[in-house]
Amino acid sequence: MPGKRKSPDFLIFFVTLLLLSVGIVMVFSASAYSSYMTYGDAYYYLKKQLLWALLGVAAMVFTMNIDYRQVKKYVRPIFTVSVVLLITVLAVGVAKNGSTRWLGIGPIGFQPSEIMKLAMVMYMAKRLSERGERLTEFSKGLMPHLGILSGVCLLILAQPDLGTAVAIAGTTYLLFLIAGAKKSHLSFLAVAGVGLVILAIILEPYRMERFVAFWDPWKNPSDTGWQTIQSLLALGSGGFFGVGLGQSKQKLFYLPERHTDFIYAILGEELGFIGAVIVLILFFIFIWRGFRVAVTIRDNYGSLLAAGITLMVTIQALINIAVVTGSMPVTGITLPFISYGGSSLTLSLVGVGMLLNISRYT
Repeated sequence: MPGKRKSPDFLIFFVTLLLLSVGIVMVFSASAYSSYMTYGDAYYYLKKQLLWALLGVAAMVFTMNIDYRQVKKYVRPIFTVSVVLLITVLAVGVAKNGSTRWLGIGPIGFQPSEIMKLAMVMYMAKRLSERGERLTEFSKGLMPHLGILSGVCLLILAQPDLGTAVAIAGTTYLLFLIAGAKKSHLSFLAVAGVGLVILAIILEPYRMERFVAFWDPWKNPSDTGWQTIQSLLALGSGGFFGVGLGQSKQKLFYLPERHTDFIYAILGEELGFIGAVIVLILFFIFIWRGFRVAVTIRDNYGSLLAAGITLMVTIQALINIAVVTGSMPVTGITLPFISYGGSSLTLSLVGVGMLLNISRYT
């Protein structure tokens, strides 16, 4: 069991705040023109992002000071509430851009799938830490967890949101690996998972169009290939040093989702290759320190929880950057700590707070 409590991991704390600061600056830069043209207020998105950032940092500091072992007893209720919210959003959710992913409480909207990302990590960390050697058995050890994961992913796919379902499935799959599941079982699951993703793409025409556009975006440059082409133009025009903060041309209604899913393209355009690489280095530092916490904590639950939170951030960042650079089809995954979005930002910072608390017992 963990020993005496000490100071949290300074690098994780510092890098998170640095990424958050970069995100706030880039959200303002990417959204100022469009928010002024749309709402008559260039600071519209900046003010909302600052509010969510303050709330998220407060939540991070709060969870950083709560013993993660005390939270363990509330994991099941948290997961149950998250499932109920996923069901509720399908019934009374707010539709945006063809997807029903939002629940509204007055002027405040949030995405239950963002809550589920963290809830799934917490729940699986608890279950896997209790299973021990039984996890090597497929029917009694691994199968019940697969049933839970499948149910959650189906609820998210019904929104529809393939990107988030893949991110949750990928994080959970790697947790199975870390927890000690047999590689033969995991190899079978990997093949089955890829097959299901391909099936999900084939069954939805818009996903198939995105997949075709991924292979050759210039085949239909004014429609399905538009986002990828404009993103690559932004990155390419940034060159080595960038065109300068606030000087992006692609944010002038050329690149859709410029302050959310494709903010890394605007960052690359304005801050250049240097700025884009610095952000990557910051993520690498976060990942390194996160896994270091997972390796050095002597509590199995804490180790799996730290690994899961780190994987959650890692997979989201990889998917987002891969989409922006044209390395995979377009999905609606934001860049952690940097993209605009209250639900994603706040829950990510809550997860970091839990990671920092675990680091106090390494």
